[in-house]
Amino acid sequence: MNITVKSGQIQDQAVDLIVVNHFEGMRSPVGATGAVDARLAGAIDEIISAGDFKGKLNDALLLYARRQLNARRVLLIGLGPAAEFTLERARQVAATAARKARELGVKRMATVVNGASTAGLDVQAAAQSLAEGILLGLYQFNPHKSKLEPDANRQIDEVIVVEIDAQKVPAIEAGIKAGRAIAEAVMATRDLVNHPSNFMTPTDLAEQARKIVENRPLSLQVLEADEMRALGMGSLLGVAQGSDTPPKLVIFEYKPAEAADKAPLVFVGKGITFDTGGISIKPAEHMEEMKGDMAGAAAVFGALQAIADLGLAQHVIGITPLVENMPSGKAYKPGDVLKASNGKTIEVISTDAEGRLVLADALVYAGRYNPAAVIDLATLTGACVVALGEDVAAGMFGTDEALKQKLMAASDSSSERLWPMPLFDDYKERIKSDTADMKNSGGRYGGVGTSAIFLREFAEGYPWAHLDVAPMTLSERDRPYTPKGATGFGVRLLVQLARDWAG
Repeated sequence: MNITVKSGQIQDQAVDLIVVNHFEGMRSPVGATGAVDARLAGAIDEIISAGDFKGKLNDALLLYARRQLNARRVLLIGLGPAAEFTLERARQVAATAARKARELGVKRMATVVNGASTAGLDVQAAAQSLAEGILLGLYQFNPHKSKLEPDANRQIDEVIVVEIDAQKVPAIEAGIKAGRAIAEAVMATRDLVNHPSNFMTPTDLAEQARKIVENRPLSLQVLEADEMRALGMGSLLGVAQGSDTPPKLVIFEYKPAEAADKAPLVFVGKGITFDTGGISIKPAEHMEEMKGDMAGAAAVFGALQAIADLGLAQHVIGITPLVENMPSGKAYKPGDVLKASNGKTIEVISTDAEGRLVLADALVYAGRYNPAAVIDLATLTGACVVALGEDVAAGMFGTDEALKQKLMAASDSSSERLWPMPLFDDYKERIKSDTADMKNSGGRYGGVGTSAIFLREFAEGYPWAHLDVAPMTLSERDRPYTPKGATGFGVRLLVQLARDWAG
């Protein structure tokens, strides 16, 4: 899809559909909506005055121009109250409009940057949200279907963003460009998570990493099992030993010349490409969802792609341990003791607490870069879903207050919600072992906290934050810019953090 920006008046556009908007509580159409209404002989004003369209968020009303415009149709989108209009809502209404346009079979549509001036939003940021909403709202995943639904073949060819003030056009163009880069990375992340695990093994993901670095200012290193063994990564390799598919440790590096002297931000993503639970096998019901246990790694893939495409002035490294957790005659077992690459030993209580074991060696490896900060993302615990609920927020733990504040600021800007969780030392008592330095599970109660305190043992010597993204990576419901399935959560958050860090 082509998204272009032009200076002009939206009522003059020769397209299949014009999209305008209305804030809840306003008595009559204003701005671009008022200009379109004037051409329609007051049709929009009449509908609003009659109370038939109130402007509630994401409400949509279709009107036919009856040759009074160069466009055949007009779509009126509700923005909700002006005082409550945010970049997140701008993203939502853009997606709502785009999805309605696709249903109608529209090929070319024109829109404005919704609500930016009335709500006091930065026009560039609002344009970015517009592009993100359009592209993410139209996302579909159907490569494994032999027969597609009719709507799946409908595509919008062009979206024209019209701005009456020519001086704002460069800022809108910059916002659209950034929004496209970020949305494309989120969609690539969704694809990785949505693919069945037989199409997205550690080997397949390593190949996807090679495709990402092509024609981008990114370098790539892929460590094989023998190299990990030489580094003493017994914790990661213990999880991997039950599978016939070899593990990989994929390392991206983005190091622009202007950031050559900057300490890097390091993102670490859990990449369990399928999690059976191992010997501590999971119940059969819903096990198919465990193809998404690599969503943390996928988010790191997407973040590095977007950061490179945006050309940010920040040194960034992505580390993703990629492993299958399978039961077999050679699989690790409850009661086994593993040694991580920092020399610490771990008694295995549950082979279904495997994510923290692969992250342990990856976090130790991150220390070799003398990082400014390390942030790991992992679908780590069902306990976090119980604590925060599905599709509400990811849990955030950390050892550095300044880093946590920066993450919360990035969360607010990106609308990828985090909720601070406590890293109490009391949790450490729960993972004490009589056999080794620690256990990999502290039991059912406080599981989200004991998992984080376990990871802290391997995140030494640098500011660190752990994001338990289990509540956020798969959606069971269809939302404006997040269709059912993989969400791509974490990409926008990490990109925003890197943008803020770069200044």
